[in-house]
Amino acid sequence: MRAKWLVAVILAAALGGCVTPAEQRAADEGRCRSYGFRQGSDPFANCLMAVDLDRSASQRARLESSFYGPGFYGPGWYPYRRW
Repeated sequence: MRAKWLVAVILAAALGGCVTPAEQRAADEGRCRSYGFRQGSDPFANCLMAVDLDRSASQRARLESSFYGPGFYGPGWYPYRRW
C-alpha cells in the first residue's frame, strides 16, 4: 500500500513539471505582451526570439553545471603530482 502511494506521488510530481510546446508558446506570448509589444509586430517577434534564446542558454548552463556536464570533468585538484 505504501509503495503504491509513493509511486503515485513521484509520478504526479514528474508529470506536474511537463509543459507542452503550445503552453510554452502561450506563456512566452503573454510575457512579451506584458512588456507592451503588440502581437504580429517585429518587436514582438524579437521578444519571442529573445525569450527562447534565454531559455536555451539557461538549459545549457544547467546541463554544464550538473554532475555529468563538462564542468565536472574539467581541470581540478589532483591527489598526485603531475610531472
